Amino acid sequence: MILKETIDKEKIKELPKVFFPGEIQLIDNEIEANKAVNYLSSQSLLGIDSETRPTFSKGQSHKVALLQISTDDCCFLFRLNRIGLLPSLTKLLENTSVVKIGLSLKDDFLMLHKRAIFKQQAYVELQDYVNEFGIKDKSLQKIYAILFNKKISKTQRLSNWEADTLSEAQQQYAAIDAWACLKIYKLLQELKQTNDYELEIEPKEIPIVEEIVPEKNNNLES
Repeated sequence: MILKETIDKEKIKELPKVFFPGEIQLIDNEIEANKAVNYLSSQSLLGIDSETRPTFSKGQSHKVALLQISTDDCCFLFRLNRIGLLPSLTKLLENTSVVKIGLSLKDDFLMLHKRAIFKQQAYVELQDYVNEFGIKDKSLQKIYAILFNKKISKTQRLSNWEADTLSEAQQQYAAIDAWACLKIYKLLQELKQTNDYELEIEPKEIPIVEEIVPEKNNNLES
């Protein structure tokens, strides 16, 4: 497999759009949340992400509205703005037997800590992990495009994550972000084990040096 250091935004626009292929479960009550966490705790690897209602006014802020946790074929969307960060969820985030994979996790955990106190354990930050393979891009969209030649749409990023009803587009977006982290990690783990990949180095641009032509001296001695 050929890996690239980086990919151009214009090339990403030309790629086919990715869709979440599994089941999406929207969780907005404690009973269903605890059932979901019980299932997720039996997994060895999970993809995670979070969404917060965007702010458009200076000084305004919101707490995390949605926590997405995904397996290969099912993504649970926990509506934290309704149920809060329950003890079962913090216990999962602290579970050392379940590895949680995400991107920009430092920011996610910082926001989640505003809802509850917990000590995150057993997680993989993809922005650091891709360095081992020579990938320089840090955004989920670019990393996914490099590895799978598909585009993750970002049109729902600034939508209202505290809306009474999350649209199908919002649910797809949220599920993809968590699921894609898991899918990226699994592929890189496979490549690491088989060593069946090569890095395509981007050619460095050689700066053009203008030739300095000495000025002609017209002041001839008489």
